[in-house]
Amino acid sequence: MRYVGMQTQISRNNRMTLLLLLMFPLIILGVVWAFFALLNYFGNGYYDQYGELVHQFNAETVNYYFVNAVPWVIGVVGIWFLIAYFFNASMVRAATGARPLSRKENPRVYNIVENLTMAAGMDMPKINIVDDPQLNAFASGIDRKSYTVTVTTGLLRLLDDDELAGVLGHELTHIRNHDTKLLITSIVFVGIVSTVMSIIVQMIYNMMWFGGGGHVVSSDDDNDNRGSGIAVVLVLIIGYVLCAIAYLFTALTRFAISRKREYMADAGGAELCGNPLALASALRKISGDPGLQGVKRDDVAQLFIIHPQKLSAGGAMSMLSSLFSTHPDTKKRIEILEQF
Repeated sequence: MRYVGMQTQISRNNRMTLLLLLMFPLIILGVVWAFFALLNYFGNGYYDQYGELVHQFNAETVNYYFVNAVPWVIGVVGIWFLIAYFFNASMVRAATGARPLSRKENPRVYNIVENLTMAAGMDMPKINIVDDPQLNAFASGIDRKSYTVTVTTGLLRLLDDDELAGVLGHELTHIRNHDTKLLITSIVFVGIVSTVMSIIVQMIYNMMWFGGGGHVVSSDDDNDNRGSGIAVVLVLIIGYVLCAIAYLFTALTRFAISRKREYMADAGGAELCGNPLALASALRKISGDPGLQGVKRDDVAQLFIIHPQKLSAGGAMSMLSSLFSTHPDTKKRIEILEQF
């Protein structure tokens, strides 16, 4: 990837990602409306003279309940977003097991980060460490108070100063390009969408098992039981379909956040450390023994310089994973750096 036009590419990425993130509230409201619409359609009906169940859809009723639910949805989403927005640093630390690294504990890291931030003309971020003998690193945060670079103990032990500078330069570039702000915001919204889906499924369960089943009108008990059973199955299918849609949207969102950001960060890290081959060497070492594999949240794992779980896939699954991967192929990243 040529360095010429990199700022243009960064600006384009930021604009596209911002538009994508603005779609999240619309997606949430759309899912809520779809829930009411499908529940109305499958939960109301009657049996005709031939004993066939005929469903009815009442748009006026659906819109009524939807309009009444909108303030609650916006309120819950808004409160959650504010909490997650202000406590994102704690969330990431809890997910990765990171802790603050003091200057006294490792002056080497602080000296390298200070030199790089001075070269980049940016503020010094916080530095965290994960007690993991393997290798990985990531940047996080949404503002100057929360910007953080996190490394593993294995990374500090196995990389020399030039290689470490390349990795730290890569992570600082993520901060400078506002990648971490966008990624953290996407993590917050993805969490909201996932929870909304869980709430919907729980509501369906409670409604069907504690609310008397579907509102199917029938002339006899057998038809009532049959209608109730069908309603249970159909509503559960609705819940699974909505969850599948949410999952697909989550995967597409992480993909749309753009693998190009990793290329941009590689180019920026190579520029800051002044040694592209050192960053290439560091990526080669990290890819052979990536740490933070104990992190179960894939949305947080997308912050890593190399996603450890993507390395174990093979065959058709590897090809499928690459389509939705937030990281480009590590070998390709190394080849590009070696061409600088």
